[in-house]
Amino acid sequence: MTELIRLRPIVQADLQWMERIYDDPVEASEFGFFGWANAGHIRKRYEGGFISEDGGKLAVVRGADTFVGDVGWHRAVTGPHSFSWNIGIGLLAKERGKGYGTRAQRLLVEYLFSHTQVNRVEAGTEVTNLAEQRSLEKAGFTREGVLRGSCFRAGEWRDMVSYSIVRSDVDLGLGGAG
Repeated sequence: MTELIRLRPIVQADLQWMERIYDDPVEASEFGFFGWANAGHIRKRYEGGFISEDGGKLAVVRGADTFVGDVGWHRAVTGPHSFSWNIGIGLLAKERGKGYGTRAQRLLVEYLFSHTQVNRVEAGTEVTNLAEQRSLEKAGFTREGVLRGSCFRAGEWRDMVSYSIVRSDVDLGLGGAG
């Protein structure tokens, strides 16, 4: 991968591509399609804002500003007074396999550790999604184990692989503070 990958806030022009990533079975891939959603749900969420204290979404762009997908995060409660961020990614089919997902997920981790006080970022993927497992590992995540029967998709319960990265795993360039 030689092209610059960066994250930015989602703009209205991105919505058509996001709808394809999540609502088109072919574009979403076998690991990203969870059935048809409420028509217009992405546009409604855009109107309310994609970033809140409980989570958010950012666009993944390459080069000058070509949309290739999005990354998202939401709270995963881990104790009475603590939580982790759980992250996910969706890339356009033509942009997969180029290393963009690895870079985007690492940028999201750095963003979350730089702008929130959370200590842990976690991600999960189906046990058969070997490409995403490699991507998470290249992005610095540690494989933690298998969560049996934890994801329902395409009419059956599927096992997931759990990954995490903690603040002390990441050098944020803050003079030893990260």
